[in-house]
Amino acid sequence: MGRVFAEIDTSLRSFIEAQQMFFVGTAPLSAAGHVNLSPKGLDSLRVLDTRTLAYLDHVGSGAETIAHLRENGRIIIMFCAFQGPPRILRLHGRGEAFEPIDVEYAPLRGMFPPVPTGRAIIRVSIDRISDSCGHGVPLYSFEAQRSLIPAWADRKGEDGLAEYQKLKNRESIDALPALRWVEQP
Repeated sequence: MGRVFAEIDTSLRSFIEAQQMFFVGTAPLSAAGHVNLSPKGLDSLRVLDTRTLAYLDHVGSGAETIAHLRENGRIIIMFCAFQGPPRILRLHGRGEAFEPIDVEYAPLRGMFPPVPTGRAIIRVSIDRISDSCGHGVPLYSFEAQRSLIPAWADRKGEDGLAEYQKLKNRESIDALPALRWVEQP
């Protein structure tokens, strides 16, 4: 296998849309900084065109991806086939993080479910698309998406979510700035 593709064609798009989970990798410029790898699920990914995708970034205990994108834009999205024929698909590119304070956020946000935990939209302009065999990836059966994030958000409420983000998502673990809206009065 090990092919490089010019674009996300119909076959690749079908593969991407069939996956229940994907992984996002980013890193700071500093060699002393921490590389970040995050698993993502829920109904949070959209293929926008043959070289662009976006995903809804949910409130979490950190904001590494947002901080790294603000610093340098480098990102990789990886999909693994846990069911069916083996395959790993990697999308390398440049990412941008849009918060509710950004004009780009609202049009993109409408593409995703109206959950209160959507703190940002990550849009990725893809510059390299490649796959590999995935023969070492185990087979798993998908059971269901977890309901913990929505339940947690309901318990927190709108004000609690805002306070949580101000506390936990202001900067990365390497002290890089992350969410910008938390700095506003």
